[in-house]
Amino acid sequence: MNLLAISKVLQIILTILLVIFILIQSKGAGLAAGVGNVFSAYRSRRGAEKLVFILTIVFSILLIINSLAIVTLSS
Repeated sequence: MNLLAISKVLQIILTILLVIFILIQSKGAGLAAGVGNVFSAYRSRRGAEKLVFILTIVFSILLIINSLAIVTLSS
């Protein structure tokens, strides 16, 4: 397998992971929604919710970098 093929497989994996993490963060139904928090206007992310938020950002940055690498390797 060459580097371009590995980058394409990595692109698919990153895309699937990014979609999963975005769906976990569905609006108004965070991971703490089951607790019944009445102060839903503003609350800080804590614990697993914060980790999912940070991982979403990391995976999106990796997806952009990998996309640019595929374009560079293709030409």
